[in-house]
Amino acid sequence: MDSKTLITNIQEWLHLKSKAFLEGRTEPPIPAELFTADQMERYGITLALSHKLAKKPSRDILLHRLADSEAILIQSCGILTQKPSIHNTFSPAKEWLLDNFYLIQEQILAIRRNLPKGYGRTLPQLAGTLPGYPRIYDIALQVIEHGDGRWDLENLSRFITAYQEVTKLTLGELWAIPITLGVALIENLSSASKRIVNDRNDSNLANHWADRMIEVAIGDPKKLVIVIADMARSEPIMSSAFVAELARRLQGAGLALPLSWIEQHLAGEGLTIEQVVQEENKHQAANQVTVSNSINGLRRLSEVDWRDFVESTSVVEQMLRQDPTATYSKMDFGTRDCYRHVVERLSRASLRSEEEVSSKAIQLAKNRMDTLIAPEDKANPDNVRYCHVGFYLIGPGLTQLKKTLGISSTFWQKLCYGSRQKALLCYAGFIVLITVALTVCLLFKASQNGIGNAEFLALGILIAICSSQLAVALVNLGTTLLVKPQPLPKLDFSTGIPSSLRTLVVVPSMLGSIAGMESLIEALEVRYLGNRDEHLHFALLTDFNDAKEAHMPEDDALLTLAAAQIKALNERYSPEDM
Repeated sequence: MDSKTLITNIQEWLHLKSKAFLEGRTEPPIPAELFTADQMERYGITLALSHKLAKKPSRDILLHRLADSEAILIQSCGILTQKPSIHNTFSPAKEWLLDNFYLIQEQILAIRRNLPKGYGRTLPQLAGTLPGYPRIYDIALQVIEHGDGRWDLENLSRFITAYQEVTKLTLGELWAIPITLGVALIENLSSASKRIVNDRNDSNLANHWADRMIEVAIGDPKKLVIVIADMARSEPIMSSAFVAELARRLQGAGLALPLSWIEQHLAGEGLTIEQVVQEENKHQAANQVTVSNSINGLRRLSEVDWRDFVESTSVVEQMLRQDPTATYSKMDFGTRDCYRHVVERLSRASLRSEEEVSSKAIQLAKNRMDTLIAPEDKANPDNVRYCHVGFYLIGPGLTQLKKTLGISSTFWQKLCYGSRQKALLCYAGFIVLITVALTVCLLFKASQNGIGNAEFLALGILIAICSSQLAVALVNLGTTLLVKPQPLPKLDFSTGIPSSLRTLVVVPSMLGSIAGMESLIEALEVRYLGNRDEHLHFALLTDFNDAKEAHMPEDDALLTLAAAQIKALNERYSPEDM
């Protein structure tokens, strides 16, 4: 093959590669259009309209997606930590990824801890475009993709609120948002890491061919065309990273021949080397933004109080806050969360939406409130408790709510409910039953040995005492294993006690001596200093030691000293009340 034919073949190859460069470059760093906050809010409605739910849940996919992304990240970082070429250009995205790889690993471990196996099966899953994927995962993916890895709580709240204008999300989905956001961010970083590795490989390949061309140009310039032909036969991918790095090296070495060929055929497609270099710079900048946004997004996941987010976006929470007695909104988070969990369980049992279940509970409470006409009836705590929504969620009214929802209790549920209603009878009955059973069995065995009546009676008493101890231990063990503790509903006083609930803490005590009295006064002061509140007060309920007479000579001195000490405390800490 003569030199002219070789050059023609190389020109045709460059033409095809430049065309491929335009039609199918490497994966873009931004896979979706970036949305503003208003656009994201409108997109929430569009996304809700497009989602169709599957009728039956499939296998859990989230952990598999997380494992795949983790494997890609580990492999990519292993490649990127290899000794770089002396000609490699600086990559900000690579530095961001390697410097924060410890944070990515911590977040992956945290997600695995908070994402138990099978958790995705309990969430509503999609049908159609992403079959089997939890709906909330697709929502998280859209937030991350259209924000290029960046998200903030305000925009997320607006997006979720807009989505729920069309379709209500369950409580489980709202609680899964931070987990699915983490999985989506990890997946976004794995895609970026693949692009970074591809750019590094393309850059290394360009340096390889540039080194060969420069070496030949210095030693034997006539063989330069042969080296270019070898490059053509290897068919390297003409990515922007490859072209930009090759052009940079050739321009630095002053090799005009290969540069002119590249320029000629890029010009045929309306491109220049400068434009390709600018394209590569934009590509690198976009990679850096994606990686930095995703890493900052992972950090933000642990900074957000997701309890406030869930309560502000939950439809169930807004419904329960319509409690006729206005007590629900004054309760602490643990109590409110307990109420919401009951709504979740009833929703699954009745196949009704959580919004409908909470609405039924509120309606029952309002109906009971409407029966109270007289003001004194509405002020009576015994009547008001029946009007509180908690009475129908965790109290005796739960049976009525289940009946309203059409939930029929199983035999085991009825048995457990009856046992709780007659707890003392069941507890004592099982102890007696086990005691009698053990005693009868052992006495029957003893009677076969022909012992006398007196010995038989004494042995029976002894066996009954021992059996009762064993029965108590067995019943206590069974109770702790079978009966779940029921937390008591609590009000939230984290911001202080309201004046309507002014409280006096009374400490019963005995005034026996001056030293003992001073110790009581000191302990009372410590209690006050540890629980300072405008509407919380402390007092001593005292009496004197037992004595032969009603009044002893030292009683007056102790009482006077105690009154003086209490008065001194009041003057020190609350002079305005004196």
